Amino acid sequence: MINRFNIFIILSLCITLSGCRSTRDITYFQEGNSSKGSDKVVFPNFDKDKNAKFSTFEAIIAPSDILSIYVSSLSPEATAFFNTVNTPDQSSNAFTTRTSVGYLVDINGMIEMPLIGRIKLGGLSTRLAIDTLTHRLENYLQNPTVRIYFENFRITILGEVARPGIFTVTNEKISLTEAIGMAGDLSIYGDRKSVMLIREENGEKKFITLDLTSRDLFQSPYYYLHSNDVLYVEPVKARIAQSDNFYRVAPFIMSTITLIAVLITRFGTNN
Repeated sequence: MINRFNIFIILSLCITLSGCRSTRDITYFQEGNSSKGSDKVVFPNFDKDKNAKFSTFEAIIAPSDILSIYVSSLSPEATAFFNTVNTPDQSSNAFTTRTSVGYLVDINGMIEMPLIGRIKLGGLSTRLAIDTLTHRLENYLQNPTVRIYFENFRITILGEVARPGIFTVTNEKISLTEAIGMAGDLSIYGDRKSVMLIREENGEKKFITLDLTSRDLFQSPYYYLHSNDVLYVEPVKARIAQSDNFYRVAPFIMSTITLIAVLITRFGTNN
């Protein structure tokens, strides 16, 4: 005799089998899982020698970056000229005073500072930019020191992750694994072998496909993200097929369930 429990077991089994995936498809950083020979462009060619040394990542200042610059020296009065700026407070008619100044890098990589005038920082790391500004400030201040921070370092993560969105980075360095952690990890339907990185360099968009199941990722030149990078986690084909099939067979399933329910009700009542 047909009963509700048997129907539940059958439907649960069908759903479970339709969603099965191999552990090799969802396990990160597998040993010996090289993407060599794949038709995906995982990284450009780079030296896989275990003794090879890879340069430390440094964020590079680019047009449209906003730099927070703080200057200090042995003369606080003179230093205040470079740091203090009055900005309107949006919540009132008053003005607020900031102890560091935000500078927008123009299309030519230039900023403009009081007394110093226009100076090119585009194409430099913050370390080199600090050296450049310190050298220029020595004409006006005694033993000046400079600190520079990115105010608009952010990345965008989309697709099959727990929390897609735009994330602000509080420093100038974030790895791919840290970014994925910020987004709450990939969902079970995220294709770990096909994570697209979209990056703009020299006015051109680059599209790079990364394989998160390979340990080679840690040696990739794309392991550290740049400001305004976009990560898109593609859904697995099973996810797309499952969604498509659901809308195809949903009416049939609902009709079948309704018929079974009617039969159970009728025969159950007779018994």
